[in-house]
Order: sequence, then C-alpha cells, then structure tokens
Amino acid sequence: MTTGVLATVDPTTFGNALNGTWILVVTFLIFFMHAGFAMLEAGQVRSKNVANQLTKNLLTWSVGVTVFFVIGTAFTSAVNGSGGIASAAGTLFSGGSLAVEAGAIGPYVNWLYGAVFAMTAATIVSGAVAGRAKLRAYVTYTFLLAAVIYPMVIAFTWSASGDGLVAQLTGTAFHDFAGGMIVHGMGGIAGLTAAAVLGPRMDRYAEDGSTNVIPGHSLTFAVLGTLILAFGWYGFNVGTAAVVSDGVFNTLTLNLVAMGTTVAMAAGGIGAALVVWLKTGKVDTLYVANGLLAGLVGITAIPDTTAWWGALVVGLLAGGQLPIVFEFVSDTLKIDDVCAVFPVHGSAGVLGTLLFPFVAAPGTLSSSVGAHFVAQLTGVVIIGGWTLTATAVVWYALKLSGEARVTPEHEQEGLDISEHGVETYPEFGGDRVATDGGPSVVDTTNDSPRADGGEEAGTPIKMVTAVVRPDKLGAVKQALAEINAPSLTVTNVSGRGSQPAKKGQWRGEEFTVDLHQKVKIDIVVADIPADEVADAIADAAKTGEPGDGKVFIMPVEDALQVRTGATGPEAV
Repeated sequence: MTTGVLATVDPTTFGNALNGTWILVVTFLIFFMHAGFAMLEAGQVRSKNVANQLTKNLLTWSVGVTVFFVIGTAFTSAVNGSGGIASAAGTLFSGGSLAVEAGAIGPYVNWLYGAVFAMTAATIVSGAVAGRAKLRAYVTYTFLLAAVIYPMVIAFTWSASGDGLVAQLTGTAFHDFAGGMIVHGMGGIAGLTAAAVLGPRMDRYAEDGSTNVIPGHSLTFAVLGTLILAFGWYGFNVGTAAVVSDGVFNTLTLNLVAMGTTVAMAAGGIGAALVVWLKTGKVDTLYVANGLLAGLVGITAIPDTTAWWGALVVGLLAGGQLPIVFEFVSDTLKIDDVCAVFPVHGSAGVLGTLLFPFVAAPGTLSSSVGAHFVAQLTGVVIIGGWTLTATAVVWYALKLSGEARVTPEHEQEGLDISEHGVETYPEFGGDRVATDGGPSVVDTTNDSPRADGGEEAGTPIKMVTAVVRPDKLGAVKQALAEINAPSLTVTNVSGRGSQPAKKGQWRGEEFTVDLHQKVKIDIVVADIPADEVADAIADAAKTGEPGDGKVFIMPVEDALQVRTGATGPEAV
C-alpha cells in the first residue's frame, strides 16, 4: 500500500518536502544553540553579571531576528542587485514575498534558516564585552549588525548568483560551507574589536601592566553550555547539506560532514588540553571546553570537502592555537576578551578557512591549491576588514557619546543590579546559609534552646568567637550541647591566618587563593564558664593541620533581650 502511494508521488515534490522538513529541523537545532551560548557565557562571568549576560542573549534573538526580517534580508538583496532596499522592503510590507530566494522551501523558511545563522554571529559579541557594556549600547550594535554589518558579509560571499566579491576579484569562488568565517570568524573579530574599543574591566590589569585573573562564577554552566552548543552544531554543519539534490540523496556529503564535524570537535578538545598541559602542567577544564568549540569552528567552513585526516589536523590546530592566542590577546594586546570569543571563533574560523585547499579530499577542489588559497585569503581579508571597520565605528561612536560603558560604580556593584534591578543569586538564598548536616540540638523539655545566662547579679557576660573549618560545624554544635551551651550564631566567612595559600587556575592562568572558607561561631555566655566553651570548641574543631582556626574570648558590657526587655546576664 505504502509502495503504491509513494510510486505516485513526483520525485521532485518528495525531495522538496523532505528538504523543507530537514531545513526546519536543523533550524530549530541551531536556535537551541542560544541556550548553549547563554550557559557558556553566564558561567564565564562573575555572579553579579549573570542576569545581564542572560538578558543580552535573550535580546540578541528578540531584537536581532526582527531587524534581520524587516531590514537585513532586504539590504542583502539590494546589494546583490535585485531591485534595491526600497523595492525589496516594499514587497514585504505589501504582503508579497520576502526579499530572499524562495528555493524549494519558500522564502519564509529560507529567511528563518538565514536568521539563525545571523543571530549566532550577533550573540558571539556579547561574550567579549561582558561585565562593562551598557545594555542599550549592546542592543544598538546588535541592531546594526543584523541590519547592515552581517548582511553585507553575506552579500560579499553567499551571493544568490554565486559570483560574490571574492569570485569577481580572484576568479575563484570563496568556499565557506556553513559559516566558519562568514558567521564565526566575523563574530569573533567583531567581539575582539568591541572589547578593544570598550577597554578592560576594572582591576583586570594592575598599574604595573600585569594581568589579574578574574575567574567566572560557574564551570558547570560553562561546560553545560559547551555541550549544548556542540549538539546544536550538527544542525549548523550537517544541516547545511541538503538531504536530496537533483533527485539524489546526498549520502556522501552528509557522511563526510558528520564525520568531519565530530572528529574536529574531539581533536579540538585534545589540542587545547595538550597545549595548556605543556604550558602549565595542568589540564584546564575551561580550555578543554573552549577547545571543543574551536575545533568545531575550524571545520565549519570546510566539512564538505575535508578528508578524515584533514578534520583531525584542523581540530588539533584550532584547539592548540586557543591558549596561545588568548594569552597573546590578554597579556600582550591587553584586550579583555572575557569569554575568549576571538580565539574560539575568530582565529579558529580564519585558520579553518585558510586550510581549505590543503586538507581537501582528493577530487573535491575545482581549481589549483594556490588559486583556492588566494580566494580564501581574499575572503578572510574582506570579511575581517569590513567587520573590524564597521564595528569600530559603531563602538567608538557609542564611546564618544558616553553610551558605551557603565559607570565605575555600576560596574563595581554589578550589572545585574544597575542594569536590571535584579540579583541572580539573592542574599536570602539557601546557598548563603551555613549548614553542617548534623543533628539539631534542642532541649526536649520545652523544645527551645536553653538560655546561657544566670540569675545572679553581677555575673560577667562574655563573648566566645570561634573561626573554624566548615566541615567541623556539626562536631562543634554537638560539643557545645554536651556542656549545656547550645545557643550560637553561625556565619559563613572567609579569611586567612596560618593556613597556606592555594594556587587556583582559570583558563590556564594561575592566581592565589589566600582567603579560605570558614565558619564563624559567636556564643554569648554568663553562668557557663567561657573557657569551658572555648575548650569544647577547640577539641571538636581540631584536626592538627594549619587552618583549624582560632577561638577568642571577649568581655561584653551589657545585653538587652528584645522580647522581655531584660538586661544583663538575665538577657543572655
């Protein structure tokens, strides 16, 4: 029955329907990459700037996709010579077809497929300017990128007739299968330029020029975002290969692209891990995550032609260059690229694009290696030059008008509060409460902690303050209960004393951790001897290692009980 029905379907119609469904599915995959970008970037910024980074990702899509729909596609069409912006936009607003090719799947699906690529380029920039750019400045740039900057790159390269500017100049077409340079390289260069114009975050560089490490707040978010991006990337690369072409299933191209994407991704993580291990003696988690993405970026321009060994080479080189380029940008150029968008997207995209003729499988090149390399280099220069110039003009204009950067006070306070009036991690949240997992120590006779004060007038009131290891809190509580002194106030604190400092690492850079997490315990006593309390705490908290803490005993002049108004020892 099914065979009979299929036999009556025109192969061209079936192929168009299959391609249309395929394009929609991979479009949704690419859209899901925005969740990955949101998590990756949020994890690499300070906790006080997380909501700001998430908002930028939301507005990148909301503002950018609308502008690309209304203006961007018309601009590309105008540059390609199909009637100009007014004519192209006129058809849209009069209810006619959108100013993009209909192809086999219709203009609106074609536009949507282009839009998710455009928004990927736009959201990359937000990671570079994190922690100090005004929200309205970023939204303004996103508007212009979606309206003019990215559409111009498309007109230079992915032209409707296939004779873009590079082909006109060199006689050989520019090869970028899925946007390794057009999307990622462009976004990385734009991010680096914006970060350079904006200037570094406060305290990023010391007065002597040395680099201060500012770790992000969550490696968990960063790695989760990386894996979401890697999943969506199959839509980016494999999705660009049509399922059916001229009535024939593209099994060869699909197989080649899927293999190359996977191998380059894996090799990127290996390359980054190997280089950072050779440099620091440790395998940095964030560099491995970024290396996976760099490998993906490196292969994105060329997965349809690259041999298996070429995918391995591209991934290793793209991941390996990441720590080197990031260190050069950060320490030599003094550009504060917060989320490493240039080494991940910019330089990796350029690298993969230029390697096209050297790693191609036999029979996949249409011209000589030299001719293709010249075309690739020309395309990189044109895209990079246009992106750098346009981005610099926009951000310099914003900077001169005082609209580019938040005030020092707002930057110190955090952009979550100053730009949005929210806190991602409110102070009353559970993560701010000291806990120990031990039993609750309660007087079972009246279900309330026993008072520590005495009735005898003139009994001295004393404060016992202890700073101990957090994991010893339960043992201290139990020891205090055993001497009938259960009342206490506990605070999470950090500090330093005789405990040695530790070395931390963020993206391969070491920093000193000399403020250790501790628990501060305050106990006010009157009829219970203070030295008994101090001895009980010391015995329970002792491990014999530096960092066990200290106990202090101080006199208290007076006390006032709020509920009863009692004063002196009775109030305690």
